[in-house]
Amino acid sequence: MVKIQSLGEGDVELLSREVVYQGFFSMQKLHLRHRLFEGGWSREFTRELFVRGRAVGVLLYDPERQLVGMVEQFRVGAMGLPEGPWQLEVVAGIVEEGETSEDVANRELVEEAGIDRVKLLPICEYLVSPGGTNERLELFCGLADLRDKGGNFGLASENEDILLHVMSEQQALKALAAGQCNNAASIICLQWLQLNRDHLQTGLS
Repeated sequence: MVKIQSLGEGDVELLSREVVYQGFFSMQKLHLRHRLFEGGWSREFTRELFVRGRAVGVLLYDPERQLVGMVEQFRVGAMGLPEGPWQLEVVAGIVEEGETSEDVANRELVEEAGIDRVKLLPICEYLVSPGGTNERLELFCGLADLRDKGGNFGLASENEDILLHVMSEQQALKALAAGQCNNAASIICLQWLQLNRDHLQTGLS
């Protein structure tokens, strides 16, 4: 791997960390300073950090039949959008202590899509919004037989109401082009599918 960054983890001095809110998620206030590109140190400053940690997302794909599986659910952060707060997304979940990324992917596929036989192919891992949260999302393509799939899923104990849509690959890509998949994980996964579908369909992956 080629390293191009000039500064690293050792160039930050964390002076204090305070939990200012603890609920389903956590908010922390950090006092810190860091080295400057031109040399020396910055002044002490404060940042609020939305603590969310690692999560995993899976785009379901049936290469034999060229079908895509995506879920639709209510998202509070999308309230106020003209199209409404229901988002078309990949299956996703938060990594709990002691779990691997594959553990999470397989757990969430059962809970959100009713699918338990999937071959996972890595896509990428990225920081969701590093200016304010430490959330990292690891993405996979999940190869599965999507015949006769679809329906309502989710855990009532977590107030989940999830609808699995199974659509043709072309329908999914048209939804992407039309801006109907307006969240980063879905955009990344569907663009990856555009670049790699030929290999997936011919078994060269």
